[in-house]
Amino acid sequence: MLGYIIVLILIIFGLILVASCVKIVPQAHALVIERLGGYQGTWGVGLHFKVPFIDRVAKRVLLKEQVVDFAPQPVITKDNVTMRIDTVVYFQITDPKLFAYGVENPIMAIENLTATTLRNIIGDLELDETLTSRELINTKMRASLDVATDPWGIKVNRVELKNIIPPQQIQDAMEKQAKAERERRAAVTQAEGEKTATVLVAEGKKESAILDAEAEKQAAILRAEAKKEATMREAEGQAEAILRIQKANADGLRFLKEAAPDGAVLHLKGLEAFEKAADGKATKIIIPSEIQGLAGLAKSLTEIGKES
Repeated sequence: MLGYIIVLILIIFGLILVASCVKIVPQAHALVIERLGGYQGTWGVGLHFKVPFIDRVAKRVLLKEQVVDFAPQPVITKDNVTMRIDTVVYFQITDPKLFAYGVENPIMAIENLTATTLRNIIGDLELDETLTSRELINTKMRASLDVATDPWGIKVNRVELKNIIPPQQIQDAMEKQAKAERERRAAVTQAEGEKTATVLVAEGKKESAILDAEAEKQAAILRAEAKKEATMREAEGQAEAILRIQKANADGLRFLKEAAPDGAVLHLKGLEAFEKAADGKATKIIIPSEIQGLAGLAKSLTEIGKES
């Protein structure tokens, strides 16, 4: 019975020992293996076996990209302004062996290296440059950290300045400056709006005056054309009347010529013309000698008419 128990214990111990020697490495992980205290190898993804009591897992390494948020660090700018800046570092382990044996505490080393690098870069910049040159600072820090951490098997992918915290008096001054700038822009915008409105009103008045002048010009042209047309019609009417009168006179003369009147008729027409010439308006009439003899002729004609 005792022997059976001893055998069972040995079997269980053997199973436990075998199980401890079997290692399964998951994705994005690596195991650094030491044999008798020295580096033996790095196990990647898959199933692995180690020699009992001789091999051991020295370090488990995560190969995914990792993010470390460091606490704000005090830095001094070129113009002697003290501010606090906290950074975020994105890194990835590329060589598990160097990571295991390169530095005692890699995260602390990266933090201290980040702080010193940040102080060196900010020390060459003034306050305004620091606030407006985040991308430049990030690029310089990433390049510097990547070179420094390469012997540790670490690759720095990105470095970001999370917050830049200037002193309170500087923040107050910046807020006042920003407020003044906003007020200036508002005043400029308002002045430009008033200027645009004034220009538009002036252009409207100008266009209105031009349109009024153009309308008056067109009206004057139309009035002149109407007056000219009326004058032409009146002149044409007068010319037509004169033409008709001249035609009537010509017709009368032609009729007289065709009738071949004698001397008595001609003398009578002369008296009628004399009557029209007098018309009761003249105060003095000079009678030509040719007409003086017509009086007796007219009297004789009147008597002949009575006898008949």
